[in-house]
Amino acid sequence: MRLAIFAFTPADLAGAGASSMDVSGTIDAILGKKGGEIFSISPDATVYDAIVLMAEKNVGALIVVHEGRLEGMVSERDYTRKVMLRGKRSRETQVREIMSSDLTVVTPREPVENCLRMMTDKRIRHLPVVEGDTLRGVISIGDLVKWVIASQSATIAHLESYISGGYSG
Repeated sequence: MRLAIFAFTPADLAGAGASSMDVSGTIDAILGKKGGEIFSISPDATVYDAIVLMAEKNVGALIVVHEGRLEGMVSERDYTRKVMLRGKRSRETQVREIMSSDLTVVTPREPVENCLRMMTDKRIRHLPVVEGDTLRGVISIGDLVKWVIASQSATIAHLESYISGGYSG
């Protein structure tokens, strides 16, 4: 399995006409709020078992782990495109047959803005977060959107306070 760990600067990510989003924070801060619970499955499990686990945990993807090592990720998208549309049977197909193994991963120090751009550019919805050889968690695009909304709400509240004369700064 190949893992690509990215660390970008804002200059690396700036495209023609792209503007900065002013989204502060790192992935570590999001994991701190979200928690580091990781839902995983074996590559030998059936796709049916993976779908059942995703439904039980209300998640769209599972980390695939074999003997303690990150092997890949399996998602609802993998199921629809690689099982359902190809006429395979989920109870007879192993996770290893459909999982994505060429993963993009990030470190806990990665800025939120970089991850938003990375996920948008690569059209991915989940990023495993690794520190050294340790899997720390998984960040979804939904986690990042919640963080951005909370950040913007805090900025708005701060500006409203400033405008109304309540700024003590």
